[in-house]
Amino acid sequence: MTIPRRRVENGGLLLFLLLISVALVAVVSTFLGALLWAALAALLFQPLYQRLLKRWPDRRNMAAAVTLLIITVAVVIPALIVGSLVVDQAAGVYTQIRGGQINFATYFQQVHDALPERLQRLVDSSGFNSFERAQAQLSTAVSNSASTLTRRALSIGANAAAFLLAFGVGLYVTFFLLRDGDRIGPAVVRALPLEPAVAAKLADKFVAVVRATIKGSGVVAIVQGALGAVTFWIVGLPAALLWGILMAIAALLPAVGPAIIWAPVALYLFATGAIWQAVVVILSGVLVIGLADNILRPILVGRDTGIPDWLVLVTTLGGIDLVGLSGIVVGPLVGALFITGWQVLTEQRAAQRSVDDTPSPSGEGRGGASPSHRDQRA
Repeated sequence: MTIPRRRVENGGLLLFLLLISVALVAVVSTFLGALLWAALAALLFQPLYQRLLKRWPDRRNMAAAVTLLIITVAVVIPALIVGSLVVDQAAGVYTQIRGGQINFATYFQQVHDALPERLQRLVDSSGFNSFERAQAQLSTAVSNSASTLTRRALSIGANAAAFLLAFGVGLYVTFFLLRDGDRIGPAVVRALPLEPAVAAKLADKFVAVVRATIKGSGVVAIVQGALGAVTFWIVGLPAALLWGILMAIAALLPAVGPAIIWAPVALYLFATGAIWQAVVVILSGVLVIGLADNILRPILVGRDTGIPDWLVLVTTLGGIDLVGLSGIVVGPLVGALFITGWQVLTEQRAAQRSVDDTPSPSGEGRGGASPSHRDQRA
């Protein structure tokens, strides 16, 4: 009776943990984004905290506070400044779209008219019944996307109180995760209902993907977006900073990259007769923006993240659609843990299969008795 009772008690404990975990997620659901970015910031800046802790061995609070101050000055304040500028430009773009000063149908028509006649006929006869129908639908889609983007940017001001509250909670949690992260992390890994080796492997993959996404993809995307914004400012494109932010977001997507932004811009400049501006955009896109990824990514984290590019693309897009900006990290992280989990299962099955195929010390394998035993029975 002891073993069944123990199983029932263990099952009850697991059920309780599941229910209370779901309840906790529901309670803190308003701050899930802030908590996620707090954990990511603490993980990313943990080496800096450890370096400061070596200087002040007995002052963990001071080391954590100085690290948080560095994060605020080097990351948070510049991000807020850039964000406010983007909101201003987004407001201008939204006003121009509503007022008709920005008309995507006119832009598509200009590009269409600049194409050679053979390409014009090909465009007119492919996909839709007529170019006008394609033009109308593409214009509507782009206008709606731009309007949605600008409205979301403007909604930050309307939800300023909630944003500041979540921001304060994030900073507060980051302090404690920095200070106690070297103890919380191992404790969480030990508490996972997995074999220690499996839990350690999943934890290592978690850390590697987070650092690769933020240090590698994130920093490279910011650099490429900044280079794109400078390029657009040089050629006189309106709302250059907003275009640079869009390029930074596109740079997070493998196989797509920032070319999805600068290539149509260069095509439009060619179509409207702005030849030298188009040449500058193309040269910058190929020689400067395109090479930034090849130069910076190996320096920051290397290229081997263990995730195929197609899976990074799909999980990033799906993550953004599911949880917003946090999906940039959540999507690839889920994909990486998915692959790692199946790899662990495959390795365990292979190890078990090799054990089953290994002959026993008495000479008996999976085929039954040894030849000497069969001779004795004969």
